Amino acid sequence: MLAPSHWDIAFIRWFMFLFGPISSLFDFATFGLMLFVFTAAPGEFRAGWFIESIATQTLIFFAIRSRRVPFLCSRPSAGLLWASLGVVVLGIYLPLSPVGAILGFDPLPLPFFLALLAMTAVYLVLVEFAKSWFFSRPAQGQPVAHGRGRAHHIHRRSARFSVAAPLNSP
Repeated sequence: MLAPSHWDIAFIRWFMFLFGPISSLFDFATFGLMLFVFTAAPGEFRAGWFIESIATQTLIFFAIRSRRVPFLCSRPSAGLLWASLGVVVLGIYLPLSPVGAILGFDPLPLPFFLALLAMTAVYLVLVEFAKSWFFSRPAQGQPVAHGRGRAHHIHRRSARFSVAAPLNSP
């Protein structure tokens, strides 16, 4: 703990290569929904994409903050929970507020919010499947059995910070 750890850039790269396209896929799905189903005007399109982005990118914290599948098995702190839900509520309210018109947002029809709820649920389920695969040993390219184990690795990393206790001989 006294020295910084090195980031595993390969791990971060693979994480981005997997979860980035999933997010983009749902952005494109929102575009299609807004253009082809709701035939949205530009202000509605901006508001719909804004709300979808806020909802999915805020709620994704709950899925990627823990390796547990499903993420509901790992309870977040009250601060994270309330801050995240507050951001989503604010993101939904903003296009409906008087400030929304200044930002170029138009109010959205109720069926959009039902579709958004369904899309967000599908997004979180897909992320859970991707997370399960991502953190599995074969996906990370790690061998199934390690030679020395986790305890050896921790002891080796902490050895320079440990003080050897003298042995008492009887």
